[in-house]
Amino acid sequence: MDKVLNFKQGRVPLLISMPHAGTRLTPAVAAGLVPQAQSLPDTDWHIPRLYQFAQELGASTLAAEYSRFVIDLNRPSDDKPLYVGATTGLYPATLFDGEPLFVEGQAPSSEEREQYLHEVWGPYHRTLQEELARLKAEFGYALLFDAHSIRSLIPHLFEGKLPDFNLGTFNGASCDPQLASRLEEICAGHGGYTHVLNGRFKGGHITRHYGNPAEHIHAVQLELAQSAYMEEFEPFRYREDLAAPTQVVLKELLQGLLAWGQERYA
Repeated sequence: MDKVLNFKQGRVPLLISMPHAGTRLTPAVAAGLVPQAQSLPDTDWHIPRLYQFAQELGASTLAAEYSRFVIDLNRPSDDKPLYVGATTGLYPATLFDGEPLFVEGQAPSSEEREQYLHEVWGPYHRTLQEELARLKAEFGYALLFDAHSIRSLIPHLFEGKLPDFNLGTFNGASCDPQLASRLEEICAGHGGYTHVLNGRFKGGHITRHYGNPAEHIHAVQLELAQSAYMEEFEPFRYREDLAAPTQVVLKELLQGLLAWGQERYA
């Protein structure tokens, strides 16, 4: 398969992961999608653009090239469910609204999906693991920020409107609680936005699997409501007027991560 990820190595102990930013499709997936899925509505749209300031902070970045409709990089390879209730799996079968993703009988074959596991999921997670190991070896610790976004209203997945900033630490298991408190304080300092810690989104596989405070690897997921930076429906236009003030908060969150790490491991 062609290029499956975009990785840029930084100079500080922070890796930003963007597993759902990809929009590439394999021929089998493209041929089988139902019409309402062909615009890739469940993509974490524009996340690399939204976090383009990460380079000036010195953070490493890792972004997927292939769509989550091919394979979901934030699910375990054994496809065990992460959430109780409605969710999507390693090989999504439904859209976020609960409708079928593929025309009946036209989903990729098991052989094709095995290829996606080895050639898309595998390289992403190897890169993630290797970079965290490099950061820990160089700095003595590593910080992982798993960057996501989602429509603010999806009745099939959650009730009501989602808060703007949804922080997840797997109920405190993936990072030091003082770090989580620091991030909550930063969000609370921006009264124009709403936030929650470990609400509907507690962190997916990446946060849960790689976050290990006892081993000095601290992982946080942010599920950002797309209404905070873009138009949530097709053509999914990036809104600079919305994105610019949201980027102020995002930058403070990442700076808060780095500052906490410097204080904790000084």
